[in-house]
Amino acid sequence: MSGVRYSVVVPVYNEQEVLPEFYGRLAVALDGLGDPLEIVFVNDGSRDRSLELLKGFHAADKRVRIVSLSRNFGHQAAITAGLTLARGSAVAILDADLQDPPELLPKFFAALDQGYDVVYGIRAERKEGAAKRLAYFVFYRLLRHMAEIEVPLDSGDFCAMSRRAVDHLNALPESARFLRGLRAWLGFRQLGIPYERDRRHAGDPKYTVSKLVTLSIDGLLSFSTAPLRAIAGVGLVVSSLSFLGILIILYRYLFTPYVAGYTSLAMLILFIGGIQLLTLGVIGEYIGRISAQVRGRPQFVVDELTGFDHV
Repeated sequence: MSGVRYSVVVPVYNEQEVLPEFYGRLAVALDGLGDPLEIVFVNDGSRDRSLELLKGFHAADKRVRIVSLSRNFGHQAAITAGLTLARGSAVAILDADLQDPPELLPKFFAALDQGYDVVYGIRAERKEGAAKRLAYFVFYRLLRHMAEIEVPLDSGDFCAMSRRAVDHLNALPESARFLRGLRAWLGFRQLGIPYERDRRHAGDPKYTVSKLVTLSIDGLLSFSTAPLRAIAGVGLVVSSLSFLGILIILYRYLFTPYVAGYTSLAMLILFIGGIQLLTLGVIGEYIGRISAQVRGRPQFVVDELTGFDHV
C-alpha cells in the first residue's frame, strides 16, 4: 500500500487567475480529513503562469504533486494521466475553475467509507447562460435515451471513486475517453449527490463550443450504436419510398400522357445524395474512432513529474 488515503486529481489548463483561490479553498476542505493525502495537479500544456503557481504550491505543501504533460492533450486525457499516477485508496476528480465546490469532497469520501465505490455530483442547479443550460439538458437526456448503459442525468466528471474502481477504469483500453460514461459502465455501488454548480470563478471557459461538441459526439458514439441503426432505418424508408415512386412513374409512363419532370428528378437525386453523405459521415465517425484505437497511441505524454518520489 502507498500510505496515501486520499487523492484529488485536478486537471489544469491556463488557470492562473483562479488557481490561488482554488488551492486555498481545496486545502481548507481537505485539512479536516486527517489521513495522509495528495493533490495531483495535471498541467495540460498550460501557456500561462499555471505551472509556476503549481510549483509554488508544491514548495509550500509537499502534499502537492504535479504532472506536466508535453502538450495540451485535452481535459479527458489530463484526468486520465492524474488517475494513472494517483496512489490514494480513495480518488476524487475536481476541475480547477471552482464551478464544482471543493467543500463537497469530505462528503464524497464519507460516502465511499459507507461502502460505495463511486460517488458523483449531480448538477441540480447551474449558474450558467440559458443556451448552455439548454444544451447540457438536451445532451444528457439524449445520451440517456440512446446509450446502452444507464448514464446518470446531469452528472459531470466531479466525483470520488474507490481504489478498485480507479484500477478498473485505468485498465479500460479506450483512446477516445468519455470518463463519466466509463464510470457508469463500471457498475459497482454508485451514489449521486445533488449540488448547485457555480459560475466559473475567474478566467475564460476552457471548454469551447467545438470541444463540447467533440466531447458530446465521443459520449454518444462510445456508448451507443443508435446512430447506425437510425441511418439503417432511414435507408429502409427511403428505399421503400423510392420503390413506390418507381411504380408511380412506371404507371404514368405506360397509362397516362407522360411529361418528363427534371425538377422532381433533381430534387430526388439531391435528397438521396444528402442521405448518403449523412450516412457516410456517421459511419466515418465510427471508423475514425476505430482507427485511433487501432493505432494505439498513448493518451498522454508526461514531460515532467514533481513530487512523485515513488515513480
